[in-house]
Amino acid sequence: MTTDQSLGWEAIAERFIAIRSEIGTALVRSWAQERLVPSSPIVDVGCGSGVPIAKALNDDGFVVFGIDASRSLVKAFRDNLPAVPVTCEPAQDSSFFRRTFEGAISIGLIFLLDANDQKRVLGKIADALDPGGRLLFSAPQRACEWNDTLTGRASLSLGADAYTTRLNRVGLDLVRCLTDDGGNNYYDAVRRR
Repeated sequence: MTTDQSLGWEAIAERFIAIRSEIGTALVRSWAQERLVPSSPIVDVGCGSGVPIAKALNDDGFVVFGIDASRSLVKAFRDNLPAVPVTCEPAQDSSFFRRTFEGAISIGLIFLLDANDQKRVLGKIADALDPGGRLLFSAPQRACEWNDTLTGRASLSLGADAYTTRLNRVGLDLVRCLTDDGGNNYYDAVRRR
């Protein structure tokens, strides 16, 4: 028996693609335009099908790379953005293309992982950022648990204090928290020089 490395997302990939909204896209675009130099390399950790966020960043001239654990979502990403590098692997085991980036985003992934994997992925992202590089990820500010509405699997927010502590431990400083038009919370952090 094989383990579902996508944590349930492979089974619902088609449904997710069909219902993925534009919520958060304007915030991510604005963040990238304000915080990064045009044409900066950005890794999208948990990129899904690439639509709408990776596509928007690519359209804005950023050099996007995608990582996702769902084979179906990676196939859709390749169909949507054929010139953009993407790899099918869990973030917690990713090689991050064996390179560093000026920016990293992880929208809708971190809180789907258990506490240990969240810490591991945040550390791996920090290691993949250039000094002064930026990270934007989404997770509730409150520490809480719930079941994901699509996969039915447990979701977990460690909360703002725990995320701030973890970011600090891996060499990142929390700059600010942002909220998108759907009420979702984002953490904006920078890697120390």
